[in-house]
Amino acid sequence: MTRKLVLVTGASSGIGEALARQFASKGWDLALVARREDRLKSLAEELKAQYGVDSLIVPADLSKANAPEAIVKYITDEGRQIDGLVNNAGVGLNGVYTQTKWSDQEKFLRLMVTSYLKLIHLVLPGMEERGFGRIINMSSVSALLPVSPGHTQYSGSVYPGAKSLLIKLSQSLKAEMTGKGVHVTAICPGYTWSEFHDVNGARASVSRLPDYWMLNAEDVAVTAYDAVERNIAVRVPGAWYKFMVGAARILPDPVGEWIILQMARRSASRND
Repeated sequence: MTRKLVLVTGASSGIGEALARQFASKGWDLALVARREDRLKSLAEELKAQYGVDSLIVPADLSKANAPEAIVKYITDEGRQIDGLVNNAGVGLNGVYTQTKWSDQEKFLRLMVTSYLKLIHLVLPGMEERGFGRIINMSSVSALLPVSPGHTQYSGSVYPGAKSLLIKLSQSLKAEMTGKGVHVTAICPGYTWSEFHDVNGARASVSRLPDYWMLNAEDVAVTAYDAVERNIAVRVPGAWYKFMVGAARILPDPVGEWIILQMARRSASRND
C-alpha cells in the first residue's frame, strides 16, 4: 500500500524541517521543498534511515510566480498524489514600509501569500475528491496581537496582515470542507529558535528575550500535527503566547496597543 505523501515547503530548516520530521515519524512520505537542495537531500536520507519513508526532493523558490505549478507537476509526474500540504516557506522583510522597495514587497507577497493560496488551490480539489487531506498554514501570533513596531521592523509591515489572512483562510476552508475528510489548520507560533531571525537581522534582539518567550521548533511541529489531526482551525503554541492572545481578546485595543508599545521600548533599551 502506497504511503500518504505530504508536501512541506521551507523544509530545509526550522519549523519546516521539524514538521517534515513529525510527519515522517507518523509514516508519511514527503515532498521536501526549499531552495537549498543539499539540505533537503541530507534530511531525506536521515528520515529514510530513521523512519523508512521516501522523499521527493524539489528545489524551488516560491517567490517566483510559476513555482507552485512546477512543484505540483513534478510530484504528480513522479506518480504521487498530494495528501497533505504544509505551507511554511517564509522570510521577513527588514525595514519600515517607506524604506523598502515595492519590488521587494511584491516578492514578499508572492512568497508569503500567493504561493500558499495557489498551492492550496492546486491540491485541495484532489483532497476533496478522495475524501482525505491535511493542510497546515504557518501563520503567526503577530496576527492575533496588537502590532509591535519592533516586530514589523524586522519581519515587515505587511507580515502581520499576511499572517492574518492565513488565519481567516484556514477558518473558511475548514468550514467549506466540513464532513469531507479534509482538515485545515493555521498554526500561530511566537518567537521560535530558527534561522529566520538570522536572515532578517533580528538575532541579537531575539537573543535578549526571556526564555519563556522562545519556542522550540519541534514542539511547534508536534502542536501543529496534533491540531490538524483534530481539525482545529487555529492553534497557538506555548503557554506564554496563549496567555498573551487571551489577554488581547479581553483588553480594549488602545490598552493592548499601549502594553505592546511599552514592551517594545523596553526591548529596544536593552539592545542599546
